[in-house]
Amino acid sequence: MVSVTARFRRLRAKLAERRLLNLAYRIVVGVVGTLVLLVGMLAIPYPGPGWATVFAGFAILATEFDWARSTLRWVKQRYERFTAWYRAQNLLVRIGGVLITTAVVIATLWLLGVFAMVGGWFDVDWPWLSSPL
Repeated sequence: MVSVTARFRRLRAKLAERRLLNLAYRIVVGVVGTLVLLVGMLAIPYPGPGWATVFAGFAILATEFDWARSTLRWVKQRYERFTAWYRAQNLLVRIGGVLITTAVVIATLWLLGVFAMVGGWFDVDWPWLSSPL
């Protein structure tokens, strides 16, 4: 039985033989990887898989681009270093990190008009719920 990786490499080699198909494939990988990366970057402060999505975007890009492969390695190292540092901090610092993250989430939801939208569902029309944008 042939592994999925071996089949992908054979398909990729066939695509590489055709210049136009190779270019189209690289463009699709670039667009998809960039979109996944951007979604991940936007999702970082929110609960959920923000960093995992960033790593997935870089991994998609790394299948075709050397700069993405080295950037993925660099970002993973920095992320692991930061999480190790954060876990080693005292409770006050960790609570501060949670509070800052919460403030960023609330501020962006307010700026995007989410509070006014949800308030409208319940006929609550307080002026401070509206985004200034």
